[in-house]
This record gives sequence, C-alpha cells and structure tokens, in this order.
Amino acid sequence: MRILLTIAILIAFGNALRAPFHYDDFSLLNESWGWFPSRPLTYLTFWLNWLVGGDKPIGYHAVNLALHLGSAHLLFSCLKQLIPPAAAIAATFLFAVHPIQTEPVVYIFARSTVLATLLCLVALWFWLREKHWIAVVWFGLALLAKEECAAFPALLWLLPKRKSTPIAVMFGMALLSVARVAYLSITVPGSGAGPQAGIYPLDYLATQGYVILRYLQLLAVPIGFSVDPDIPLLGYAAGVACWAAIGLLAYLSYAIGGHLWFIAGLLLLAPTSTIFPAADLAVDRRMYLPLIAFSAFAGLALQRIRYPMVLHAAAAVLVMLSISRTQVWLSPETLWDEAMRQAPQKVRPLVQLSRAVPSTRGLTLLERAKNIAPQDPQVASEMGRVLLTLGRDNEALAEFGRAVALAPGDPRYINNRGVALCTMGFRDAAVEDFQRALQMDPSLSDARKNLSRCAVTSSGAN
Repeated sequence: MRILLTIAILIAFGNALRAPFHYDDFSLLNESWGWFPSRPLTYLTFWLNWLVGGDKPIGYHAVNLALHLGSAHLLFSCLKQLIPPAAAIAATFLFAVHPIQTEPVVYIFARSTVLATLLCLVALWFWLREKHWIAVVWFGLALLAKEECAAFPALLWLLPKRKSTPIAVMFGMALLSVARVAYLSITVPGSGAGPQAGIYPLDYLATQGYVILRYLQLLAVPIGFSVDPDIPLLGYAAGVACWAAIGLLAYLSYAIGGHLWFIAGLLLLAPTSTIFPAADLAVDRRMYLPLIAFSAFAGLALQRIRYPMVLHAAAAVLVMLSISRTQVWLSPETLWDEAMRQAPQKVRPLVQLSRAVPSTRGLTLLERAKNIAPQDPQVASEMGRVLLTLGRDNEALAEFGRAVALAPGDPRYINNRGVALCTMGFRDAAVEDFQRALQMDPSLSDARKNLSRCAVTSSGAN
C-alpha cells in the first residue's frame, strides 16, 4: 500500500520539480539571511535550500514534495489506529492526491503549511503511542513552522483517551503563538494580516462562512481552482446564512456518521477562517492541515461503497486532475492567466500576468488594471517598470511618481522611482530616493543594492 501511495503522489505531483519560482518565492532568493522572527523553522529549511542549490528551484520543489510524501505516510500510520483499515486507506489517498493539494505542494512559499502539518502528524503519531509530552514538543516545533496549526490541540481533545494536562500545555503554547502573530501583524510593515489586512474582523468572519463552503465544494467537486480566487465581502445576513449552512452540515455529519471528524476539520480551519483578518480572503493551501480530518470523514463515508472499482476510478480521476493542476503551475503565464480569467475584475492577476508576458502585452494588461483601480500604487509602479523597459522613460518616471504620491509611506515605490531616475541619468536624485527608502526600511535590500550600483555608476561618470 505504501509503495502504491508513493507512486500515486509522484505521478500526481512529480512534475512540480519542473516548476519555476512564483510570486513570494522570489523573496527567498536573498543571500543575506538573518534570524526571522516569524516561522523560523520554515525559513531554516529555505536557508538550507539556498546553501545547497542557490537560486535553482528544483531543490526547493524537491523538499516540498518530500514533505508531502512524509505527511501522507504519517497520516496513514495515524489513521489506521483511529478508523477502520479501508477507511484509512481511502482517507490517505484522498489527502495524498486530491488536486486541492497542488498549491501547497508546488508553491514553494507554502512550505510552512506542509511542514507544520508534517510536524503535527508526528505529534499525533507519538500521542497515539501515549508519549504525550514528546507530542507536546513536536507540536511546539510545528508552531515554529507555521502558527496556523494552533488549533491542532482541539483535534487531540476530540480523540479518545484524552490527557488534559498535555493538551492544556499545547493550548497555552498555541495562545502564545497567536499573540506573537498578532503583535507581528501590527508591527511588521506590509504584513497583510490583522489591522493591516484592511478588513474589519466581523466582515472577515461573515465572509469566511462562504469561503469554507467554497473549500468544501472544491473537496467534493474539484473544479474551479485559482491561485487568486475572487471572493466577495459578504454582508452580515449572507454571512449568517453561510455559517448556518456549515452548522447544519456539522450537525448532520455527527448525527448520521456518529463521529466528530468533520467538526475536527472545521476546528483546524479556525485560525485562518474565523475572526483574525488576512488580506487574502481565501487561499486553497489553508485546507492542507484541515484535510487530515476531512479526509478521515470522507474515508469513513467511502468505505461503505461496496464496489472497489468505483474507488479506484475515483482515485485515478483525482490523480489526473492533480496532474493537470500541476501543469498550470509550470509557468507563471498559465497560472496568472487562469486567475485573470476566473477573476477578470481583480487587479493582482493582471499585475502578475504583466510580469510574465512581453512588455507590450503587459502594458495593455496594466492599462486594464488601471481602469479597474486607478488609485492602486502597485499598478502605477508596474506601469512605470514596463514603460521603462519599452524605453518610454518620461512616461515611466511619471508613473513611478504617481505611485509615490498614492503611497508616500511605502519605501518600495520610492526605491522604484530611484531606479528610473538613475536610468535616466539623474543620479543625485536617484541616490536621494534610495537613501530615503532605506531610512524608512533599513532591511530593504533592493534599495541598498540600487544605491550601491547607482553610486558606482555616478562616480565612474565623474
């Protein structure tokens, strides 16, 4: 069974080894690694990747794929002690090859999610062997990989033979982790969480009911995936209706199935899908950890099917869908083109796609984005970049200036304007912009590099 599981995962996601870097992945290509206050264990693995393979993406993808393989095998080891063997096998294959897993496996920056889940499963493995304090240690490591696993102790509380003291310690560790994240969300510029998410907590809570229903739909009917789904902010009445539907599903799952696995899945979703706001309302990789519980729920339901060929055919379909989904991630153009087609009124897919296509098409995409969001500084800055590439320097400088005017407190846009000024020969003004950007954010490595290059060019010209 384990050999077949490994083969299925490699067939479904093996093509990820050919994938490039995407989006936030590029932030990892930094030679000046320091101590990261957020998710230090995950960043340690990124640093090791950098030491071994530098900026070659295959090594990063290989680690993500290996972590997923380890998670699937550990899940089987745990579930076969908790549910019947046939249900454990069905659940494990669902977790292993479902296309909703493509994003956390193929997107390098999502490693924190996969690593935290793996460490939680190690904790569960020790917990089931009644080595509860060792499990506490492994859960602590999981929190250092990603704090979104904070609700994992709730899963242990729902299991038989609960041990109150170790679980209480785990909850205490989780609360400290959540408090740390809340602090970082306030103090770290551009965190995109908490007060910087731009969303009120109750609005976020109302919308998450719809988001969770969407996640469940993707599990049941795996079509409609997108790296950047278009999620509307719901009003309170619609939000209450969605949460009521989730409550009904939870009640029916317990009343009919007589177990708590569906409710456990909802609890594992709680850190990302309740009241703590994040700028991204829905991210498919947030289902990775909860899927260990939702898969167990599905496995118990699927074991009632009396025709094994039906299950085999369903597994084959999931593998093929995952192959297709992985193929989308092999190019930033296909990835963001899909996102743009599914969310034509969202700005981010247009901006990201403009970076992956020739400059002339990129400019057309950005003009469309500008019509949608004329006050978005990122669109202005990206238009400046493309215009600079096309040799339209004066127009580029005007767009960079517009970005700074729209977001005067963001050092990235000041740095970008400095690049245009340096390119056009206004080196003193460029140096002033780079220095100002570094005063605002001393860790802005791009500004530091640009300052050095522009200063060298300026001194050579003199």
